[in-house]
Amino acid sequence: MNLPASPPHTHDLRKGRFSEPSHTYLLTAVVHERRPVFTDWPIGRLLVNELRAAEQDGLAQSQAWVVMPDHLHWLITLQTGTISKLMQRIKGRSAISINRALGNQGQLWQKGFHDRAIRKEEDLQAIARYIVANPLRAGLVDKIGDYPLWDANWLR
Repeated sequence: MNLPASPPHTHDLRKGRFSEPSHTYLLTAVVHERRPVFTDWPIGRLLVNELRAAEQDGLAQSQAWVVMPDHLHWLITLQTGTISKLMQRIKGRSAISINRALGNQGQLWQKGFHDRAIRKEEDLQAIARYIVANPLRAGLVDKIGDYPLWDANWLR
């Protein structure tokens, strides 16, 4: 049996991964084949609902996030569990609701995700600003307020 080849370096995404409650991480997940699924704002809201549910369930505290057309950036402080379990939940539950809404089935997300532990001396507010400015840098909007799929702890 020939298994499909994994994207280059997919296995490297797990090397050295360590999850520590009360630590802050920048997590990035990409849609399979970089399909721009989230240009449909109501579909993007289904992903946002899962981010909020994870927060309400005490798994993570969202610091900032932006849902781009084909990927997610999410700055969180882990509350319980591991970042791998958290991302498995977010990607799994969002895939179910999004596929249902689109009348699709199958893979929504690329395998794996990217994570970066944030050092205590790093400025979380500056990282959050960088995250939510993604739509501006991508030329999707002229003002961040015109983009509907983002949030930051400092603006609530």
